[in-house]
Amino acid sequence: MTFFKKLSTLSATVLMASALTACVGGGQFIKPQEQTMQTQNSVVLINAFEVPKGKEAEALASWQKAAAFLKNQDGYINTTLHQNLDPNGKFHLVNVARWQSAEQFKQATAKMRAELPDNQVAGVMFHAGLFKVVETDVK
Repeated sequence: MTFFKKLSTLSATVLMASALTACVGGGQFIKPQEQTMQTQNSVVLINAFEVPKGKEAEALASWQKAAAFLKNQDGYINTTLHQNLDPNGKFHLVNVARWQSAEQFKQATAKMRAELPDNQVAGVMFHAGLFKVVETDVK
């Protein structure tokens, strides 16, 4: 399977997982006002990755391993991974993840670094920042 096909499959899986995250037991969806409250109090991680040519598959595997770990941590809400359509773009991958709080994100990533110390890909540089939502059109 090619890297791009794997990434498309991953993107579809992550999208479905994000949609399913809104579900609770019995197939009921979270009420819009409850989802808005969760969105207003959460933080957003935006993490852009510079990936050297030839390291794309390895970078994706590393991200998948990290995402699998983090989704089981307290405070995790969801994540989406984006691939740049421009093959010469500076950032090959951009991850956008939502957490209930900055503190929970920091605790989860510290735990991940301790438990997955070998999950770094040589040459991959990341540029991460935590943000709060100041305006949204989410209902």
